[in-house]
Amino acid sequence: QVQLVESGGGLVQAGGSLRLSCVASGGTFSSNVMGWFRQAPGKEREFVASKSGSGVLTYYADSVKGRFTISRDNAKNTVYLQMNSLKPEDTAVYYCAARVVSLNSFDFWGQGTQVTVSS
Repeated sequence: QVQLVESGGGLVQAGGSLRLSCVASGGTFSSNVMGWFRQAPGKEREFVASKSGSGVLTYYADSVKGRFTISRDNAKNTVYLQMNSLKPEDTAVYYCAARVVSLNSFDFWGQGTQVTVSS
């Protein structure tokens, strides 16, 4: 069982930055693909970014490429999402997720942290 706790959300003006953190407990963090997803009001949850356990493989949604950076510190069991040049359309609840046993999906999810970008 893996527990994930996100932090770092908040209210920021358009063009600003935020850094989200997700601390994992349980399991073997360095073996897990970690990802960030988001869900805006009235919309389906969507993929934002992911990074492999070794950090070699990284993927981003087209909507955030060049603005967001996912990173991880395996010594601290923590994954980060640095968000720059934020836009109002980035407003959503952001979720951290871990891929532990599945091949193509994420098995464990955090409770989410709200990010609100004002125009």
